[in-house]
Amino acid sequence: MTFPARSYAKRLSVQFRTNRAASPSRLKNRPAALICSRQALPIVDRSQFAPASRLARGAYILVNALGSVPDVILIGSGSEVSLCVAARDLLASENISARVVSMPSWELFDAQEPAYQQSVLPPAVTARVTVEEASPIGWERYAGPCGVVLGMHSFGMSAPMKIVAEHFGFKAEHVVDAAKSSMRHAAGGTSSQDDQFRS
Repeated sequence: MTFPARSYAKRLSVQFRTNRAASPSRLKNRPAALICSRQALPIVDRSQFAPASRLARGAYILVNALGSVPDVILIGSGSEVSLCVAARDLLASENISARVVSMPSWELFDAQEPAYQQSVLPPAVTARVTVEEASPIGWERYAGPCGVVLGMHSFGMSAPMKIVAEHFGFKAEHVVDAAKSSMRHAAGGTSSQDDQFRS
């Protein structure tokens, strides 16, 4: 799918975010595509998670790590954000501290000032996982050399969503495995590109 030059594309991760998403697009006076899901998505309790208004910056910290500095950053787009949240809980049970970043729009995030970008994705935290049920192309710039990109490497299949997601590895346990792999590479200063996290 291609979009006109100087346009925005946003993948929404929760049901009520659509109204919020339309506002910053109008303010920028540029065309926008709101990419919604037909599957049931969870309602995010904003008393525990960051407000949806932060999507105007393209990416934001949905929920921070338990400690001051995360061991790993999980970056999701659209419906895959809930997978990152579930993986964060599983990692916490193993005393691994994970930050979840919701990134509905690369274009908006790339337009932010460097200080904001680095507050969301600190350069010092090189253990990262990106999760999107779409082409992995482009995610490497946010995952970095030690990160793992979970994406689609085929055309998919026809089946109920839960079966399809599990078939292609889009489940919390797979995100946890990818996070641990990225952490190993970050600790050793090696690239994760050879790891077999294929969908």
